[in-house]
Amino acid sequence: MSHAPPSLFPLVEIRQLTKAYVRGKQVVEVLHGIDLDIPEGDFVALMGPSGSGKTTLLNLIGGIDSPSSGVLNVGGQRIDDYGADELAQWRAETVGFIFQSYNLMPVLSALKNVELPLLLTGMGAAERTRRARIALDLVGIGDRASHKPNELSGGQQQRVAIARALVSDPKLLICDEPTGDLDRKTADEVLRLLQRLNSEFGKTIIMVTHDPKAAEYAKRTVHLDKGTLVPGRVE
Repeated sequence: MSHAPPSLFPLVEIRQLTKAYVRGKQVVEVLHGIDLDIPEGDFVALMGPSGSGKTTLLNLIGGIDSPSSGVLNVGGQRIDDYGADELAQWRAETVGFIFQSYNLMPVLSALKNVELPLLLTGMGAAERTRRARIALDLVGIGDRASHKPNELSGGQQQRVAIARALVSDPKLLICDEPTGDLDRKTADEVLRLLQRLNSEFGKTIIMVTHDPKAAEYAKRTVHLDKGTLVPGRVE
């Protein structure tokens, strides 16, 4: 895994970004003209009330969805212009995803779960296994490689999910409420791990959270309300 030093250049550049959904005959605009820069090596907590557009913005940055208008540049690529196939390839190469619900395959061991993103690369089986073991060791559960998800605690499952997000050495980690299902002690352990990935390995992290204590682990906090950035609340 690379140990890239932090950079002052934006990894994510967002200009006048909007997102609207059609519900019946009604057009509902969820994001209104967002402008935001996220430098490489940053760790940003994205906060706001339910319905403020946090997850929508996260999904746009991660290439899960496409904006209605505006410019979305990630890693020097204008992904707002990409079609579905281009976005899928870009996601596989650029982004690691960490979700609240872990999204592990219950029939697979921790090792095989971590290997899953590498199946899209054409990498050989031996190299996939080697990289997955390195990722599991990095998150502190290399000794649980043969265990299936139901044999692991919630915190251990989230560590497997983080290892899976890291295994392809992405530029960007996208985290949607990564500690939402965890108790405080376990949540703090996971957040310290994310903090280490940011500080030691230079991973750029964008984390949606409702938890002010979780946000304290980030370098700064960006607040959304009703689809707009709150002036004076970029800390």
